[in-house]
Amino acid sequence: MTFLMVASAGNFYQDVDINWGDQRAKILNAGQDLTLSLDKFSGSGFQSKNEFLFGRFDMQLKLVPGNSAGTVTTFYLSSQETQHDEIDFEFLGNVSGQPYTVHTNVYSQGNGNKEQQFRLWFDPSTSFHTYSVVWNTKRIIFLVDNIPIRVFTNNEAIGVPYPKSQPMRVYCSLWNADEWATQGGRIKTDWTKAPFIASYRNFNANGCVSGASSQSSCATKTGDPLNNESWQTQTLNASDRNRLRWVQQKYMIYNYCTDVQRFPQGLPPECKRSRF
Repeated sequence: MTFLMVASAGNFYQDVDINWGDQRAKILNAGQDLTLSLDKFSGSGFQSKNEFLFGRFDMQLKLVPGNSAGTVTTFYLSSQETQHDEIDFEFLGNVSGQPYTVHTNVYSQGNGNKEQQFRLWFDPSTSFHTYSVVWNTKRIIFLVDNIPIRVFTNNEAIGVPYPKSQPMRVYCSLWNADEWATQGGRIKTDWTKAPFIASYRNFNANGCVSGASSQSSCATKTGDPLNNESWQTQTLNASDRNRLRWVQQKYMIYNYCTDVQRFPQGLPPECKRSRF
């Protein structure tokens, strides 16, 4: 496959396909806005027209307001192979007045189990906020309003699989998961509040788009204009590291790297490495 650098136009008509939910997904305002809805019969979702191998992906979301218990709103990347790769932002709803849970995970070659969960320092249902994934050969960075909340480093050198060879599409969805999403499934979806609606806008995908020609790589040679794309080498500076520590100390509520009960034979090897 060949890979061409493409930055999306930020128009949902041009950039995505609605892939499920019948008329529950709606593109509005000449392609500038998209809403997903969930009722007792179905949720809805969309996917990017392009597949990418590395890039920076930004989406502005306004989550389901009020009692969103049982609902899950998503923004993630995934390949479609059996042993798939995936990079997840999932927003787990809650009863009115309680905070959303931001669930993150990374799958490589079909293996996940690398969850970190956070609260947010704002109400994500009252206004739009930007959620971003930077994915390059060295690391994956999760950002909220350009503040890093998590870094997943390429640790292939110590035997940890890393997503680097399977192109992924961007997917977004709103669906019912009340068997587990809110307080472990104790709080169920209140269907009298339906339809539940989540809003999306300002989708930007700046990355390498897979094509259908001879095989090549997203890596580039010195002097290639792709080297000017900052996401390809993006890391954390001192200010970023301070903000990451702030988020993880104040707002992280689960980290697989500290869950010794889950891993009685020893924590995964990457947990012993620096988070940066």
